[in-house]
Amino acid sequence: MAEEKIDLKKEVFDKNQYTQTIDTEFNELNVFNINETTAQEPDVDKFFEMYDELFYDIPAIGDTNSHQFLIEQSSAYINYNNQSEEIEALRLEISQLRKELLDEQMKSLTNLEGSNPAVENELKAQIEQFNTQQQGAIDSFNNILD
Repeated sequence: MAEEKIDLKKEVFDKNQYTQTIDTEFNELNVFNINETTAQEPDVDKFFEMYDELFYDIPAIGDTNSHQFLIEQSSAYINYNNQSEEIEALRLEISQLRKELLDEQMKSLTNLEGSNPAVENELKAQIEQFNTQQQGAIDSFNNILD
């Protein structure tokens, strides 16, 4: 085994040279001042840009971090469900009024002399179909309320 001689040189700085030569700031730790931090925070425009980019990566259904979660939170914020419930209630009222109108038309046809049984049967079929549709609407409305 051959031995080699290595010369080591030690360079020493005085206090003034040290601060001028060596960076003593914590730049490597990514410490930002308040203005830099605020500039990096997303604003509304940036949020929607990010949302558009992530749209298909967001799960459709879920208690958190999903499209369903966003819809429920936003709906609660703008009171959207109350508007939907009012619209559904008005639709049910319209359905009820239509049914009453059909009933009255049926009564007036049966009061006519020589009424046509085919027309009467057609009206009965329409009323039955209407009742089925109305029950479906009522069931849907009740599901919304639950």
